[in-house]
Amino acid sequence: MSRTSGDEGNGRQQTALFVERKTYRHRRLMDIARLLPLLGALLFLVPLMWPNPDPYPAPDTSGGMPMSEAITYIFLVWTLLILASVAFGFAVGRWAEKWTEGNSEPSEEEP
Repeated sequence: MSRTSGDEGNGRQQTALFVERKTYRHRRLMDIARLLPLLGALLFLVPLMWPNPDPYPAPDTSGGMPMSEAITYIFLVWTLLILASVAFGFAVGRWAEKWTEGNSEPSEEEP
C-alpha cells in the first residue's frame, strides 16, 4: 500500500498511515496465533524457577514450593490455554464469516 509522491525524480515513496479495518484485525489474529504457543511455553516454564522444597527444613523457614501447587499451576495454565485457543477459534470463525460475507454455499451451479 505504498504510493509514489509527486517527486518522481528522488524515488521517495509515501506509505499509507492506516490500513483497512479487516486487514488490521486479520493481522492481529495472526499475531495472536503466533504468540499463543510461545506464551504457553513460557508459562509452563515458570514452575522450574520455583525453589525446590527442602526435605529437612529448618524451624521457622519456608520449605519452598510444594509439588501439589506446581501441578495445580500447570493444570490451570493448561486450562487457560485451551480456553484462549477456543476463543481464538471463534474469533477466526467470525472473521472468516465476515470476510466471505456469509457465503457458505458453493459458487458452482449444478447442470
